[in-house]
Amino acid sequence: MLIPFAACSAEAWLPTVQALPPDSFKRLGQLLQGMKLVENDTQNPESLSPPHERALARALGLATLQTPDGLMPWAASDAAQHLQAGHGKAWAWITPCHWAMGHLHATLSDPAMLELPESESRALLAIMQPYFETDGITLHYLSAGRWLAEGELFRDLPTASLDRVLARNVDAWLPGSAQARPLRRLQNEIQMLLYIHPFNDAREMQRQVPVNSFWISGTGDLPAPTEQPKEQVSAPRSLAQAVFREDWAGYAQAWATLDAGEIAALLARQRAGENVRLTLCGEHSAQTFETHRAGLLTRISSLLSPLRTLDVLKQL
Repeated sequence: MLIPFAACSAEAWLPTVQALPPDSFKRLGQLLQGMKLVENDTQNPESLSPPHERALARALGLATLQTPDGLMPWAASDAAQHLQAGHGKAWAWITPCHWAMGHLHATLSDPAMLELPESESRALLAIMQPYFETDGITLHYLSAGRWLAEGELFRDLPTASLDRVLARNVDAWLPGSAQARPLRRLQNEIQMLLYIHPFNDAREMQRQVPVNSFWISGTGDLPAPTEQPKEQVSAPRSLAQAVFREDWAGYAQAWATLDAGEIAALLARQRAGENVRLTLCGEHSAQTFETHRAGLLTRISSLLSPLRTLDVLKQL
């Protein structure tokens, strides 16, 4: 299991977890007592690919520790799965979104708030498709909230994950390389197009948030397939969703639910003799723990000085 946003940089995070009831991390603490740290992936907190995405991409065979930042090929993986077209081509995710325009900068709102139905999403894709085709990019419908884009521009273009940008100033996360110039121009064209387009007039008449931009992420091409089997990974999003909403009561409840549910189930598997792995992720680091069959002296030592769960989370 991999847990995104087990810790985060928000000022409210530490007071929130410190105020949790003593048994909120009960099963997590018990699980960690039977584990050892086997991997610690720590990078700059301004990296384009957050720790949980790097860890998940490695677990699924989509990346290695040497994969460049911002080139986790999520879109190519989706293309291979849904279009049978991932290998040999470069892909990106295109997410329709709303940029909240402030006095000095734009903030990326959670795309989920758009609540785009499939019919509107397909209509929007058709509106935008000719502009993308001018730069040799073909759009493919994947879901109402996310499309696939096929084009050579994306092969070696690092891009920031949505999880890095949500509720933040977009300027620091936009691709800045010379390779990205056509995409920055395209983004400006689409913003001007949507500003006065009847598509958004209709949405505003229904008191819905307008779609005024898009985000590019998940860029790259698939690595060569390996014989190594992919891991089965659970990656619950409840903590991440609470962080993006700045809902700290919800964050506390999400931890309680995880501890009583999926973490308790993982603990039961470990106690039944299975080797299990747990990756705890913050915005700075991902730490992976694995079942460890400790000797008697080690077990006694861990009982006398147990690992404090909060200390582990603070390191993320």
